[in-house]
Amino acid sequence: MTFKKTKLVLSIATVALTMGAALVSPQAMAHKAKKSHHHTRSAQPSYSKVDALESQVRMMQEQIAALTAAQTTAAPVAAVDTAKVEELDQWMASVKAAPVIEKTKDNMVFFRGGYAHANATRGGTLDPTTLGTAGDRNGLVNGPITDKDAWYFGAGFDFSLNNNLFGLMDDTEVLAELMIDYKELGTRGFNGISGNLANVVNIGGVGIAANSQRATVNQLTLAASPKIKFMKGSAFRPWIIPVGFEVNVISPPSDAITVLNPGMQFGLGADYKIWKDIYIGADARYHQTLGSSDGVRTNGLTAGGYLGLGF
Repeated sequence: MTFKKTKLVLSIATVALTMGAALVSPQAMAHKAKKSHHHTRSAQPSYSKVDALESQVRMMQEQIAALTAAQTTAAPVAAVDTAKVEELDQWMASVKAAPVIEKTKDNMVFFRGGYAHANATRGGTLDPTTLGTAGDRNGLVNGPITDKDAWYFGAGFDFSLNNNLFGLMDDTEVLAELMIDYKELGTRGFNGISGNLANVVNIGGVGIAANSQRATVNQLTLAASPKIKFMKGSAFRPWIIPVGFEVNVISPPSDAITVLNPGMQFGLGADYKIWKDIYIGADARYHQTLGSSDGVRTNGLTAGGYLGLGF
């Protein structure tokens, strides 16, 4: 349509130019003849109409030249526009053909619980000295706390840091885990001086009161660990903790009244998305301390399950 309009304008301009030239030619010839017969006159005639017509003819010529140039450059511009449209069509086709990936929430809060086992018996106040039979809880002084098995519960957060192991492996997510656990050993023992020792030193009506309270043998763990989680985008996702840092708070305290024992943890597990952003999982972790905390070691194993909520 644009080409037809341009062609029509060119045709009209050409006709107008031809007519103008025809009008100019007789005027010019008459001007020359008149000038030859009346060259003796002192005043020259007015040629304003002829000059105006010549100016209009020149303007039309310039407009025709401009239209011709625009017509020659229109084809490359149209070709560029066509290429852009084709490129946009190809992009839309590729987007429609790409598989639909459901957007997931990468962070998680989880609640966990299960079984715990200590590698060594826990020490406690006035341990390990006994004045009665070795290992006899009815001795004069309480013996060692012999509990090794425990139950635990806790909670934590997973914060997503990277989706491809910092460029080393696709679909492998790196997370930062913050976790808190409470462990309680299966049995309890007297803490402090037993009733037998109180009776022995109760001489002359002056003695000491027996400690009839049982100590709850427990432990609180605070941990921060990097977690590597595989198979991003899948419902089933295994993971590992190469090494993490933890601080254990023990109760009763050691014989030196020490309650803190730092250490490391190593772990592995997996979770499965059961519906929307709700996950169930299982894990096992080994806890290792570099040394004892005034005779108390917290090395051991935890294993159990957890319920996770993505956010």
